[in-house]
Amino acid sequence: MAVDALCSPLGPPACEKDAKALQFIEEMTRNADAVQEKVLAEILSRNAETEYLRLHNLAGASDRETFKSKIPMVTYEDLEPIIQRIANGDKSPILSAHPISEFLTSSGTSAGERKLMPTIREELDRRQLLYSLLMPVMNLYMSGLDKGKGLYFLFVKSETKTPGGLMARPVLTSYYKSDHFKTRAFDPYNVYTSPNEAILCPDSFQSMYSQMLCGLYERQQVLRLGAIFASGLLRAIRFLQLNWRELAHDIRTGTLNSKIFDSDIRACMIRVLRPDPELANFIEFECSKDSWEHIITRIWPNTKYLEVIVTGAMAQYIPTLDYYSGGLPKVCTMYASSECYFGLNLNPMCKPSEVSYTIMPNMAYFEFLPHDPSSPTIGSDKLVDLVNVEVGKEYELVITTFAGLCRYRVGDILRVTGFHNSAPQFRFIRRKNVLLSIDSDKTDEAELQSAVENASKLLTEFNTTVVEYTSYADTKTIPGHYVIYWELLRKDPSNSPTKDVLEKCCLAMEESLNSVYRQGRVECNSIGALEIRVMKNGTFEELMDYAISRGASINQYKVPRCVNFTPIMELLDSRVTSSCFSQRLPHWTPERRR
Repeated sequence: MAVDALCSPLGPPACEKDAKALQFIEEMTRNADAVQEKVLAEILSRNAETEYLRLHNLAGASDRETFKSKIPMVTYEDLEPIIQRIANGDKSPILSAHPISEFLTSSGTSAGERKLMPTIREELDRRQLLYSLLMPVMNLYMSGLDKGKGLYFLFVKSETKTPGGLMARPVLTSYYKSDHFKTRAFDPYNVYTSPNEAILCPDSFQSMYSQMLCGLYERQQVLRLGAIFASGLLRAIRFLQLNWRELAHDIRTGTLNSKIFDSDIRACMIRVLRPDPELANFIEFECSKDSWEHIITRIWPNTKYLEVIVTGAMAQYIPTLDYYSGGLPKVCTMYASSECYFGLNLNPMCKPSEVSYTIMPNMAYFEFLPHDPSSPTIGSDKLVDLVNVEVGKEYELVITTFAGLCRYRVGDILRVTGFHNSAPQFRFIRRKNVLLSIDSDKTDEAELQSAVENASKLLTEFNTTVVEYTSYADTKTIPGHYVIYWELLRKDPSNSPTKDVLEKCCLAMEESLNSVYRQGRVECNSIGALEIRVMKNGTFEELMDYAISRGASINQYKVPRCVNFTPIMELLDSRVTSSCFSQRLPHWTPERRR
């Protein structure tokens, strides 16, 4: 069939394969409500005899009306006892009629452990389907991507087994270790410089070193750079800053650094390594310069764009990315989570502030809870179907998945920006209740408060208390780190806490934060040491005066527990009397599921 015969309203496809993918997007979005109705009926029919649906007296019904009248909206905490039973080895059909194949670990619970999201084997096919749509869309906006390669810094993370023997690991680790990724068919539009062996190495240093080395050897072939999050790409640049001498030595001699001892990596790198003194000289020349401005385009001159998530908390990294890349386009291709993959960006070359994702109605059954901070108890009777959301309004995402999650609150706040055919497009606004985030960590107000309380116990013997505090996610450093501003009340000035004590307070706070944060500190090196900045007395009164001068009500004013407004940051930093960092890594080991 000719490509023109399958031409999509999105634009002329690059090839017949792309044409079919674009036509699929059109079919799904044009008939979004019918697809949603079919998806819900399939989920309910196949899971009709599960314990969860029987508990809610669905009686085999698969229609929307019965579903909405019988099934409640839930959070992870509501499902945790059921999920724990599955983790402990209960193989009966509790949530899903299909066997739970593994757990995908998500952001931490209020108790600090990662959430365990049950999944089934066929979900890999669904994720792969969404991945297969990304390049056909990208090819509409950028030609010639089949003439080069992508330098993507991709990594696996630690995995554990539950007492029942099921694997528990992050969703991307699951995907990279699957045959869908490892034995993927050759696609000229999706060729990576990084070999699978480097991506799959669990040691982050060896993995990063090998991927960077391959990317340097193929610098002229690289057409796009990427990582999952913007923070990950900046971490790769920082790695190059710290290790360019060793990398240049390996390129000059055609040998591999002895720090790389993974046998699979060493075997595959034989195909890559070759002495190249000219390239080594170039790397040394560029990397030894005082300024690293535009270093990405200096090292990889044919780069057309960066593929990283720069929405939500990741937007804070945009200025740094612009500095290193000379303002290259930043492409956000898809919207996904551990619970479910949701949709894709049909205008990937848009500005980061304009990124919107089109929900693909075949991925799950989607509902939307109107977001009203003043009315946190909105019930499930207010949930809105996918095609009935209103442009300009904000909603919390609620999903029903093939793996058995029913009316599950994801916690993402989205704003409707428009529609593609009958499928809505959403801008990601933020994670609900999240104050601080550097990488994949998410720290909320209650957790921060608890960490401050635990750390402040170390001040008791000095007759000192924390009068007030706020926080800031500092992304000017690589990796970024948490900054905690403290105002202290010293009741005995002759016995003030020493720098050593305040450093221990930093560590005590880190020990109190969730396992996702601590893993970022210990295993992934994606988060820097926590910093406490001690303020002059009266600083928070000045902060209140400033807020009131800008129109805040003195009766309703509350100290913000996280700040990022430049004038406020300048005020706080001008009042700092001392600062200190955690001098040790917090405790972290892969969680053992009980």
